[in-house]
Amino acid sequence: MIDLKKLCSEKGLRMTEQRNIIADVIDKMGGHPDVNQIHIKANEKDKNISIATVYRTVKLFEEYGALEKHDFKDGRSRYESISAQHHDHLIDIDTGEVHEFINEEIEKIQNKISRELGFNLVDHRLELYGKKIQKK
Repeated sequence: MIDLKKLCSEKGLRMTEQRNIIADVIDKMGGHPDVNQIHIKANEKDKNISIATVYRTVKLFEEYGALEKHDFKDGRSRYESISAQHHDHLIDIDTGEVHEFINEEIEKIQNKISRELGFNLVDHRLELYGKKIQKK
C-alpha cells in the first residue's frame, strides 16, 4: 500500500495537522472504511476533527487521486488508499465484508474483450457480490 500522506504531499496538497491525522487513520485502518468509521478513529486523536472535516478531507484526497471511493451497494461510500497493484473486490452481501483479489485470467479476458471491441483498456473496476457458502 502507498503511504497516503506522502502521496498527497507529492501531488501538491498542503497537509494540515488534521489532514495528516485523517491520512494516518485511513492508512492504519486499512480495508474500506466509511466516513463515520474514519471520523470515530480520527476523533480519538483530535477531538476538534468534525465529521464535516472528514467528509471534506476524503473528498479532497479523492480529487488529488490519492484515495479511491467505492459504493458497494450498502448505502455508504467507502474509501481505500490508491494501491500500487491493481486488485478487484468480492463483497459479501450479508456482512458487507470486502475481499480483495488478483486474478490474471480475469485481467487477460478483460484486455481481450477490449481489443476485440477496438479499445485499448486504460482502467477498470470489477466488483463481485456474493453470499458465503455455508458448510454442511
